[in-house]
Amino acid sequence: MKRFIGFLSLLLFLTQSSLVAQNLYITGGYYFHTPSGQMKANKGMVIRSGKLVAIGEPLENTREYETLELSDNQYILPGIFDLHAHYRVTFDGVRRDEVVANPVIFLANGVTSTFPGGEIQPEVMLEARRAIDRGEKIGPRIHSSGPYFGTAFPAWDRRTTVEDVYATVDHWAEQGVAGFKAKGISPVLLQALIERAHLHGLTVTGHLGSGYRNTVNPKEAIRMGIDRIEHFLGGDAIPDSVSAYATLQNLDLNNPQTASQIDAQIDWFIANNVYFDATLTAYGYYGHRKAFYDYWHNERQYLTPYAFEITKDTRQELAMFQKIFDVKKKTVKRYYDKGGKITLGTDHPSVGEFIPGFSAHREMEALNAIGIPNADVLRIATINGAEALRMSDKLGSITVGKLADLFVVTGNPLNDITHTRNVQWVVKGGIKYNSKELLNSVKGTMGPKNENDWK
Repeated sequence: MKRFIGFLSLLLFLTQSSLVAQNLYITGGYYFHTPSGQMKANKGMVIRSGKLVAIGEPLENTREYETLELSDNQYILPGIFDLHAHYRVTFDGVRRDEVVANPVIFLANGVTSTFPGGEIQPEVMLEARRAIDRGEKIGPRIHSSGPYFGTAFPAWDRRTTVEDVYATVDHWAEQGVAGFKAKGISPVLLQALIERAHLHGLTVTGHLGSGYRNTVNPKEAIRMGIDRIEHFLGGDAIPDSVSAYATLQNLDLNNPQTASQIDAQIDWFIANNVYFDATLTAYGYYGHRKAFYDYWHNERQYLTPYAFEITKDTRQELAMFQKIFDVKKKTVKRYYDKGGKITLGTDHPSVGEFIPGFSAHREMEALNAIGIPNADVLRIATINGAEALRMSDKLGSITVGKLADLFVVTGNPLNDITHTRNVQWVVKGGIKYNSKELLNSVKGTMGPKNENDWK
């Protein structure tokens, strides 16, 4: 019965989305002014046909507009960009890109743009994106990445040639992807991927290695022209004699030589305008979880009853990942202090404990805890992601002329970054959603219904 009610709620939302005009007038509260990093009083925000057309101008004739009146303790933030937003879930050993509950949960958390960071079912993700774009499903903008390039893709053929890479890039570029992701790729094929993607005007990001066993160190990937690097900085501090993780977990920044090597690599990022998708909290999910991993919301209520039962004991602590998490806190802060460009990426494919849509708020809290000021954390979560995907001309900040992707929270995030969790309203393309109602619509829907459902 609960699943039926949830389905009816979702159907109602879809119906409303197709009928409500994208004309919205928001008055009251405050909004985040990206250039200054300050909150400014909202004297009137006019959204017409899904685009911000005026800010700070009271609207006298609101007849053609839906009006949203905010209190003095409500704050308007640009929509979050998650550049490592896995839709992937795993239950009973079966992995899928889940597109029933995940898109709604992302949007309900103010995440209005997602780059999946590698898709294991790219055709499923493609159809989900198209259905959302047509208004048939509710969700964020999915800036598709297509299949992984490399061994992370289940169907990857180790005999893949440069010509095969070219053909695959051409195909997915024609499907409208926003960029590509490499993981487990050789140097020759990564160079081919970057060159072909750039021919289409698309970006490439990578989860790379140390150079050990035909992997690619981020230092060399930057030389090839890669646009973003995920997880770790690489460079000479990560020797090619062992795997990247083997070195990273014991990286000692108190060692002058190591610190100098890290600084040189950061300078290499900056000189080549490469973004660093820090994914700070991703490793902590497998650590001791003494900070940032509290449940402020009952995330497991979105699992089907069967998925809930089979994931009671999913906790697995890995000492190596906790060490990497602790090292990353220092390297990410060092990268920030030197002026490197950071993007927000959560990188948390769920196994039933934590749901990816909530993870962006944990990532912001962790970035703030290592010493990044609140305003810059908000920039990392918004405009930096738009810039990294080359979409900052139309997304990423509350600016006249841009598309109206934003969300409303209670409490000022410049005083306490965890206030970003208190999402009341989400606006995507001028269409307003109640966060709580969105979440209620997908309770009990994530995962298999029974032991045979996903076989």
